[in-house]
Amino acid sequence: MPHLERDGEVYVLQLGDGENRFNQDFVDAVTSLVQEVAAAPAPRALVTAASGKIWSNGLDLEWMSEHVEAIEPLLDSVHALYAELLGLGVPTVAAIQGHAFAGGAMLALAHDIRVMRADRGWFCLPEVDINIPFTHGMSALITSRLPVPTAHEAMTTGRRYGGAEAVQAGIAVEAVAEEQVLPRAVAVAAALAGKDPQTLQAIKQRMYASTLAALADSAANSISLPS
Repeated sequence: MPHLERDGEVYVLQLGDGENRFNQDFVDAVTSLVQEVAAAPAPRALVTAASGKIWSNGLDLEWMSEHVEAIEPLLDSVHALYAELLGLGVPTVAAIQGHAFAGGAMLALAHDIRVMRADRGWFCLPEVDINIPFTHGMSALITSRLPVPTAHEAMTTGRRYGGAEAVQAGIAVEAVAEEQVLPRAVAVAAALAGKDPQTLQAIKQRMYASTLAALADSAANSISLPS
């Protein structure tokens, strides 16, 4: 299960070493840890990391198919987690050492900054290929965090971006060797840890006001699983 570690002023939220898919227990755990960091005394920053081949593969479609009655509450929780991170008064960095797919890629986009592995691992929004349209809130998140041409390409083609390609496309700020992903992300986060929480939160919440409103619109954020 996800857990927190500490490196000086930087909290490292470790997602795990599996596929890190979003079922209710997983999302609740991550949300609780993010809120714990938000409540911690400043200065502090947050890095979200994982280990193994995958950073996060997004929604747990198998779990959802077995818990149909729980899909709507899960989606509300996922959108709320994105909103929590997007408007957080804490500098956030996603340390992407492996694949970030679908909802996992969107979780990365909810962070302020992304550092990726250069040689392996993809950033991908494959919804167009698995016949699951983006929700209103997801679309708002993606288009508010990516350059317009990149958002269009990523959402309509399902392109997989490696680390160097992700930097060129404006998805990530750096692509580094595998062993440097987490240290570099921590260094970037540490340099920002002293930002005033109230000021940072006000800036982010005003900057992304329409996206946060879209993420909170439960009625517009339902999905239908492919048959």
